[in-house]
Amino acid sequence: MSAEIIHSVVPETPWRVMSKRKMLYIALSSTAPIILTILITSQLDLSGLTAGLLVFLPLQIFAASLSALGTVGRHGMGDSILYVFVYFLVSLIGALMGSVLISLVTNGFRALKSNTFYQNTEFISADTALSYGGFAHALYGTLVIVGIAVIFAIPVGIAVAVFLTETESPMRGAVRFVSQALAGLPSVVSGLFVLAFLYLTGLLQKSAFLGSVSLFLLMLPTVIRVTEEVFKVVPKDLRYAALALGASRHTAFFQVVFPTARSGVITGALLGTARIIGETAPLIILVSYLPSTNLNPFAGNMAALPTYIHTWIKTSSDYANQRAWGGALALMILVGILFTMARFFGKRRY
Repeated sequence: MSAEIIHSVVPETPWRVMSKRKMLYIALSSTAPIILTILITSQLDLSGLTAGLLVFLPLQIFAASLSALGTVGRHGMGDSILYVFVYFLVSLIGALMGSVLISLVTNGFRALKSNTFYQNTEFISADTALSYGGFAHALYGTLVIVGIAVIFAIPVGIAVAVFLTETESPMRGAVRFVSQALAGLPSVVSGLFVLAFLYLTGLLQKSAFLGSVSLFLLMLPTVIRVTEEVFKVVPKDLRYAALALGASRHTAFFQVVFPTARSGVITGALLGTARIIGETAPLIILVSYLPSTNLNPFAGNMAALPTYIHTWIKTSSDYANQRAWGGALALMILVGILFTMARFFGKRRY
């Protein structure tokens, strides 16, 4: 059959075969609930969220059910109700996330000055103007603490994932159980475990390194799980082909399996980093906030962006709260940079 015949038989879009009656039902079921919600809300003086849940959602479900009943019959009512719930919840989540993002950007930019990126808060009080002080020490501390955790978690996580996918050891079940149990570990429990095991026993003093150990425990299961699933997705035919050509299992993994799964491994490292970069509870327990700059992660306290935000948000001063908003925006920008770098290196060809 030629392309012209197919084009004449199959319409370009389903709207070409939709009757005017059906289009009228859809238009009424889409606009009537909005108009009625606006009228009812203006009379009862309801808030936006209350009006959406108690007025708009029931009206939209009723209108969608009538529209489905009038166009496709009774069997379409369930689908229409499901569509309404899905679109409403997606719109609600999008609105909430959008409002948080808008608040973060508008309030955070007020605290970002030129001095913010190279000064600390050693001589800054809650009433000091934003033209003095900054979070350079906290930004450095976040990079150091998270960086140490990443340096240890990525190779260990990849090694455990290789053990779970490329070996036939009877210990795989126990290792997988432990990694899955760590995935549900609360961050505060991780901090308390490191505190009891390394600090209270006298092995180490409180420092940024202890915070990195706690974040390592939180990041490790994410890296293991994602990397394991990525290695499983690699077709076994690639492994068999490499082995058939005389390659050892070691060579087949590093020259065939790992390059194929490289972008997925980067994604696992990224997700693990995103899991820990904003954690606050372990750092409060193990690394007290320091207003000055400490370059040594193995001795003394050190500031980080989460503890910087926690310190200033507790103060009722407007300047202090704006500093907390600025730290939160910096943390969000840092996460965005990490995502962009991961996407860039994940697409590179070697």
